[in-house]
Amino acid sequence: MAKRLVAAAGAVIFGAGVLVGMGRPAASADTETGATPAVPGIGACATDPRPVHESVVPKTVEVPVPYPVVTVDTGPLPENTERVRMELPPDPCVNPCPDLTDTPAAPPGLAEQLGIPKLIVRPQPFNFALPNPNPPALPPGPEPAHPSSEPAERTPARPTPQVSDVREVSKLTGANSINRTDKRWQVQGTDLGIMWQSAPDEIAIAFGDTVGREFHPPGGMGEDWRSNLLAFSKNRDLANGIVFDRMVTDDRCHASEMLSSRKLDNIEITTIPTSGFALGDRQYMSYMSIRTWNSLPGTWFTNYGGLAYSDDHGEHWTKDPYAKWENIFGVSSFQVASMVPQGDWVYMFGIPNTRLGGVGLARVPKEQVLNPTAYQYWQNGSWGPAVNGNVSATPIVDAPAGELSVRYDENRKVWQMSYLDTAKAALVVRESDSPQGAWSDSAVTVSALQFPELYGGFIHPWSTGDDLYFTMSTWNDYNVYLMHATLN
Repeated sequence: MAKRLVAAAGAVIFGAGVLVGMGRPAASADTETGATPAVPGIGACATDPRPVHESVVPKTVEVPVPYPVVTVDTGPLPENTERVRMELPPDPCVNPCPDLTDTPAAPPGLAEQLGIPKLIVRPQPFNFALPNPNPPALPPGPEPAHPSSEPAERTPARPTPQVSDVREVSKLTGANSINRTDKRWQVQGTDLGIMWQSAPDEIAIAFGDTVGREFHPPGGMGEDWRSNLLAFSKNRDLANGIVFDRMVTDDRCHASEMLSSRKLDNIEITTIPTSGFALGDRQYMSYMSIRTWNSLPGTWFTNYGGLAYSDDHGEHWTKDPYAKWENIFGVSSFQVASMVPQGDWVYMFGIPNTRLGGVGLARVPKEQVLNPTAYQYWQNGSWGPAVNGNVSATPIVDAPAGELSVRYDENRKVWQMSYLDTAKAALVVRESDSPQGAWSDSAVTVSALQFPELYGGFIHPWSTGDDLYFTMSTWNDYNVYLMHATLN
């Protein structure tokens, strides 16, 4: 069962959103304007019911009851290397694995019959770990680099983006979605949808905590828990949604976990992707190792932010043992990173764990991405190395920021940043002429007035100057939606 708690991914927006969302009808996908046609490989099935957002009043409420457990931290788990390639029917309306996904629904319980939320009390171990007496030996690390300090003045702030024509394009994951992920890959509930260009004609899409059978929102509750998944898409007709060509799978109709996690609360409960990019034939994925979701509402604690890489186009991944940014005292930056190659550099925009910190910035030569000593951090008008291993970066965007997504628009020569602003209870966008800014004021793209439990806001790399496409997750649905906004 996914042990991710309500406090982890929706509490801040839930708190702000319920005040404005109670008494409002749940928003639903727009099937009249810009609807996806029922054509094989393009849209949802005509026989599927219209996707409707879940109410903020849940049908099922899980109450975790932590209890202490003393254990030994045995160290990282081996990655799941099993892979099974399966040819899917070109018609998405055909269920390729009915024996796995068409299980009969359970009869309604008493709470459902009475129209009240079902209550599940679930004991959960909260671990206190003893050190591993036999830690694994590490391979030799990279040679220490000694980057210099260089001036990097800020550019004048751009005007605030003018946002209009915001609409929900399509539901990308879960039941009745454009991709029918519940039938094709046993993905009934998932979130995030972090995108990068994995090849000139292809986009990779990474997802966070995922559940399959017995899924029940709000949040990632259910069975068949996987910490992260990866899909690929080549379609450019974004006005009709993102059609997945495939997901990385380890069995028939079963999306595989990419980066393992120990799934031990207060040791490592999960590993969540935060961004991705490609350099040549190698794919990179930044991620955060979550120690526990059991913290203050809207917050969580990480062990570190790290980098993983794949040399077989995303089929298998290796967590680099040295490319890590440890979370010292729970306040370190670059726990949640958005990494963007541009020119000779890879820029790393980062925030602390939680959604309450400001945005810091670092850069590294492309050939040194996995060498943490080669990074330079932007501090008060200059790039400089870490001092005695201590990372310090001046915020380029003030707090609060969460679910950071940054891209460089090659056509306009403009940087774009999207994130969840918990103070505004909204997804927002900013623009700048340089990575360090100054960044424009933020403009709201989607508000909790529309989707009370929203989060995410990850920009599609094939957005244009006027058409901004981004993914949005909602805690009450615990699935991913493609959104569109016009930027004037």
